Amino acid sequence: MLQPATMKFLRQLADNNHKQWFDAHRDDYDAARADFEGLTDRMRGLMIPSVPELAEQQTKHCIFRIYRDVRFSKDKTPYKAHFSAYFSKGGRKYEGAGYYLHIEPGKSFAAGGLWMPSSTLLKSVRQEIDYNYEAFRGMVEGKTFKKLFGQLAQDKLKTLPKGYDADNPAIEYLKYKSFIAEHSFTDKEVLHKNFTADCHRIFTAMQPLVDFINRSLD
Repeated sequence: MLQPATMKFLRQLADNNHKQWFDAHRDDYDAARADFEGLTDRMRGLMIPSVPELAEQQTKHCIFRIYRDVRFSKDKTPYKAHFSAYFSKGGRKYEGAGYYLHIEPGKSFAAGGLWMPSSTLLKSVRQEIDYNYEAFRGMVEGKTFKKLFGQLAQDKLKTLPKGYDADNPAIEYLKYKSFIAEHSFTDKEVLHKNFTADCHRIFTAMQPLVDFINRSLD
């Protein structure tokens, strides 16, 4: 289970997001990061049966750095006020679909799918949805999917995607620019002893979407 001290550190970092404070609390950061790495390692272990490639990956390579790239951002705060990790067959930098875990006080969630892919990858996914619309629709409109995730994250074109007509039965899904299922967790759920198992259950429910997308890319 994740330790309360980890969430406390993230809350304090959000209120003191500058180098002087961070340097003064380096030991707290090291402890919090180690705690999150432990959670990530347990999660990676649970997911190996469904993503065998994870067995060859190091846990630390699944975790994103806490340091923000502020070069092209209006927000110049130097640190992320969250911990996050990505699980996929191709590692953290894999361009295909995978599973994302985000731990942040009041804003924790698990997500699965494909976020803002390149035009080439997006074209492949749209083609797969067009060819296998009924299977895709049954998946994302199924009872379990809707109960856990509601619907795919709303990131859509306002116009028709190139090459598709308005009367295409799948047109509303073909307008999507990302294909993401998301499930939120309360702080109480994140700190519960069963959180790793609960998060794995959510990732398992996302697997049909992740597999569908990756088949289209393969």
